[in-house]
Amino acid sequence: MIQSEAAARCWAEINIGALIENYKTAVSFLDGKSTLIPVLKANAYGCGAAYIAKTLHKEGARLFAVASLEEALEIKKALPEADLLVMGLVSAPLLPRAIEKGVILTAFSEKCAREISDAAVKLSRTARVHLKMDTGLHRLGFGKDDIDALVQSALYKNLAIEGLFTHLALRSKEEDDIQFSILLKGYDALKNAGVRVKMLHACDSIGMVRYPDRHYDACRVGAWLYGVCPYRYPHPEQCREVMVVKCRIAQIRTVEKGQCIGYDDDHPVEKETRVATLSAGYVDGFPRFNNEGYVLIAGKKAPVLGLVCMDQMMVDVSGIPEAAEGGEATMLGGGIHVNEYASTAHFNRNECLCRTGRRVPRIYHKDGQVIDILLDIE
Repeated sequence: MIQSEAAARCWAEINIGALIENYKTAVSFLDGKSTLIPVLKANAYGCGAAYIAKTLHKEGARLFAVASLEEALEIKKALPEADLLVMGLVSAPLLPRAIEKGVILTAFSEKCAREISDAAVKLSRTARVHLKMDTGLHRLGFGKDDIDALVQSALYKNLAIEGLFTHLALRSKEEDDIQFSILLKGYDALKNAGVRVKMLHACDSIGMVRYPDRHYDACRVGAWLYGVCPYRYPHPEQCREVMVVKCRIAQIRTVEKGQCIGYDDDHPVEKETRVATLSAGYVDGFPRFNNEGYVLIAGKKAPVLGLVCMDQMMVDVSGIPEAAEGGEATMLGGGIHVNEYASTAHFNRNECLCRTGRRVPRIYHKDGQVIDILLDIE
């Protein structure tokens, strides 16, 4: 696929130069004392997991984190030498495949550890495992009262315990301090039982900048890499925008006063309106707004009209004489900051990036110079 084909309908421009700079900045925060684990779940936050993995591997990353076995295997296929930590559930039927591929599994309960052990014994293999503690997020993990089960799980047959981790709730420093102490309690219990944990980790992107004295052996960094800076961090300029999503103007027409646009029945236009139909919709990642939000055309705001459709959407270009059929519209980034976009859509900021559809071609560039073009569905 060439650039003109990739940018024919709806596309995402991924600034690899910015990604690498974000990675290097994050590495510098760790000061050579901790390992940076790039988080590649959700297709690397919409940026293309396999491509991002290969890019960061060239920059020195060796261990990556994902949410599912499917994500791990996709990256393994593109980068066989990569180490992949699956942070979520890998159900019993999938465990043999994961163990055979050398994927690092997460054991978050004694039942989970036992299932991994049973699968490894049947294969006459050793399963690589990180133990997960629930220190206050109350999502997955051994709780503060499950220390005995944590230790017992580490002693099951054919398990190589390579790490212990948690995910902070990040509600307040006081609560986070309690969570760190619970994690260390588990770490000490394992140590006293003769289990040597090679990698202790707790911090994500927010924790990385908030708790420089608690980086331990590793930090799992996702959002920062993709240009989502933690709120209240005093140097947002250090976290560069990586993704810009654009689409083409398919048609422009004039709609009479009193007419409704698209599927909407409640917002007739109040005057004769110049309407542009864009070649992108909610399946491409744009929120299903109804007469709210906007895109940028020729650097000007074009408000959304009507209800965003699955594959198309309409915007008001009455005040944008430069708007023309075949022209570009910017949907996210490039002047529409992810913070504003998320606030309008009532989304988490990470979700704004992750929603970018897989049928949307990714055009990879280094600050303007195209270096690769990929389409997942080819």
